[in-house]
Amino acid sequence: MTKPVRPMRILFADDEMSLQELMRIELPRLGHEATVCPDGRTALAALDRTSYDCVIVDLDMPGMGGMEVIARVREVAPDTEAVIITGKSSLESAVGALRQGVFDYLTKPCKLAEIQAVLERVRKKRELTARLRALEGRVRRAEGASQLVGGSQGLESVRRLVARVAASDSSVLVRGETGTGKELIARAIHDGSPRAAGPLVAVNCGALPEHLVESELFGHRKGAFTGADEHRAGLFEVADGGTLFLDEIGELPRSLQPRLLRALESGEIRRVGDNHPVTVDVRVVCATHRSLEEMVASAAFREDLLFRINTFEVAIPPLRERLDDIPSLVGHFVRKARPQLPAEADVIEPAALAVLAAHHWPGNVRELANCIEHALVLCDALPLTVDHLPARLGSSRARVPPTPAVVTLPQTAASPPTLPAVGAGTPPARESKPVSLRELEMQAILDGLQRNHGNKPRTAEELGISLKTLYNKLHQLADSQGIGAGDAAA
Repeated sequence: MTKPVRPMRILFADDEMSLQELMRIELPRLGHEATVCPDGRTALAALDRTSYDCVIVDLDMPGMGGMEVIARVREVAPDTEAVIITGKSSLESAVGALRQGVFDYLTKPCKLAEIQAVLERVRKKRELTARLRALEGRVRRAEGASQLVGGSQGLESVRRLVARVAASDSSVLVRGETGTGKELIARAIHDGSPRAAGPLVAVNCGALPEHLVESELFGHRKGAFTGADEHRAGLFEVADGGTLFLDEIGELPRSLQPRLLRALESGEIRRVGDNHPVTVDVRVVCATHRSLEEMVASAAFREDLLFRINTFEVAIPPLRERLDDIPSLVGHFVRKARPQLPAEADVIEPAALAVLAAHHWPGNVRELANCIEHALVLCDALPLTVDHLPARLGSSRARVPPTPAVVTLPQTAASPPTLPAVGAGTPPARESKPVSLRELEMQAILDGLQRNHGNKPRTAEELGISLKTLYNKLHQLADSQGIGAGDAAA
């Protein structure tokens, strides 16, 4: 299926009425949106109101010539391509135009096919530029491609909803705790949408200073405020034809929420310091870890804006509710850090994986990624072990039962031999006695105390348990043996 081509917005300025009428008819017929102006000043006024993909201007017009218009275009909309058309062709004028960054140079009388060919090259250049920007954005983001790792039931539900939502052009609200991967979901929605070739622009509303949020989102005119030394396009304009991801939308100042609502409803924005609207074609995906409903109840968030951004909702379950995904995530993070690793290589020992599964993960997938990064720094050779994991997982280690759960201990040299009774024949084979988890646990504590010469804090640290837990275990041992805790530790 061929992807539909987005119409380009063309601004045409020429003082010849016949050419004006021709362009009013032919440019829309070629699939473009056309604004036709009789002179340069009118063209600049139109440029202030709307953004354009390409500007075609006559070199010689009364009042303001084509090169003056191009110079202003470079100030106001540096991404807009410019084409010069003139009846007075000369080498000097062509070189001058090219030095001003003009995309192409046409001479009158020119055929409509020539204009069409130039516009097609403009389209291809802009598509390539958009793809390059999208690629650069992905490279800058640590997560890389929008791959949802894991096969738990909760993640499968999210994956199915993302696939369905991506095909539409509706606004989406992604909900989830910090570190669950909300931006990854936004990228998956963008990559699966008809806008995938366009830019994905991400901004954290909570990370911007309040006095700059408006300028960042909507842009500003030169001189609009102190420090505004040049015209600047906002993120809505940068994301034109693609997706704008507004992370932590709950942090957006209340005073700016009506402007965002209007932009979403009308497809128009106004730069700071400008009275003319600019038309944009942007899909907005928002994310939050806060309860926007509670914010609405406290008048901190507009209810109508909540309805507008929440056409579809994607809720990401926390990692503690999808522990089945931990092995896949660990493998993903390890192989991402070590891409040359063979596919069949073991990346983590079962005991270390059990410690990870026992952790509560308040930081979710982001915390897990940091733990694996920590472990890889300490690990000279895979697989990862418990000793490679961060010390803060010590309490999780204490909740993991020793492995294996039941073992058979061989007879040691210290055990007295059992002699056959006098007159008996060959003694029967000795049967090994199963050892309980409690006995294994107590033996590990006693061995640790012996290695550390009775130093309890050092023993607790070595075993990955708290000092309080160590004392409790010693009291249990003392009670079972009928001795004091101090004697048990001796």
